Amino acid sequence: MREKTVAVVGATGLVGGKMLEILEARDFPVSRLIPVASPKSAGREISFRGEKHRVQPISPEVFKGVDIALFSAGGETSKRFAPLAAKAGAVVVDNSSAWRMHEKVPLVVPEVNPEDIEGHSGIIANPNCSTIQMVVALAPLADTFGIESVTVSTYQGVTGSGVKGVRQLRGELAGKPVAEPAYPHPIAFNCLPHIDVFEEDGFTREERKMINETRKILDLPDLPVNPTCVRVPVIGGHSESVQVVLGETVYLERVRTVLKDAPGLVLLDDPSRNLYPTPLAAHEKDEVFVGRLRVDPTNPNGLNMWVVSDNLRKGAATNAVQIAELLLEKD
Repeated sequence: MREKTVAVVGATGLVGGKMLEILEARDFPVSRLIPVASPKSAGREISFRGEKHRVQPISPEVFKGVDIALFSAGGETSKRFAPLAAKAGAVVVDNSSAWRMHEKVPLVVPEVNPEDIEGHSGIIANPNCSTIQMVVALAPLADTFGIESVTVSTYQGVTGSGVKGVRQLRGELAGKPVAEPAYPHPIAFNCLPHIDVFEEDGFTREERKMINETRKILDLPDLPVNPTCVRVPVIGGHSESVQVVLGETVYLERVRTVLKDAPGLVLLDDPSRNLYPTPLAAHEKDEVFVGRLRVDPTNPNGLNMWVVSDNLRKGAATNAVQIAELLLEKD
């Protein structure tokens, strides 16, 4: 397998740093690493495979000779530089929301729709963290039973807001509120039903992402998806209470068999032993964890489940690296 020149854009951020860690842990064939960040972070050194690498300021020239560019530097940066990186010959895997709903840009979760990368034109979008873990759990159910609707409430950790979210929570817990908080209200000992900006219909942009991205990834453009996204005082890991109406009567043993055999999923579902997923148990793991399986008492076709994943890994960095691994397989 030919080694690749890889650029990581946003290398000094939480997700960018996790991308570097996962590239190393999964032994991705990197012949040359180019860490890239804003001019403010340029010149810093990062470690990769025991060697120091100096962070380069982002510019069109930095992508010359790059094979794969992993972007995690925000939507405006991606809008400006992803097309330039692609024009220079790189395949961009972008973690922002900038390209996810673009008609000609694949939106990929490797366990769910790996075939969609065939249609890329130099840019592949990495879905939103809360969407990724949910569709990994929904896809095997959709393939086996069909899905008629989804209702989801999320419990999302502060790492989803980057360094600012972590700093605010830690500061409040220490009795030292920060000068530039990530949230409009305290997050310590609190829950905020507010992730991203509110839209005119009262839904937030995070909720809109879950609706639109789920439909695109599962190729179910008319699927009813009803989300409520909540920020909770957990450092890392996102949890979701998912109610899904299947296309047939729910029999839990059949559902357990389907989920147990699904790629990327770990079934933890034994109430007699208090066995169910938690964010702490999912920390630093790449799988999606599912438990608390129950038949909806109001609908024999309804299934309730609890879905948990590490949002920095499978929800962002791991999924991006897995897409890059798909590109290697197609090379």
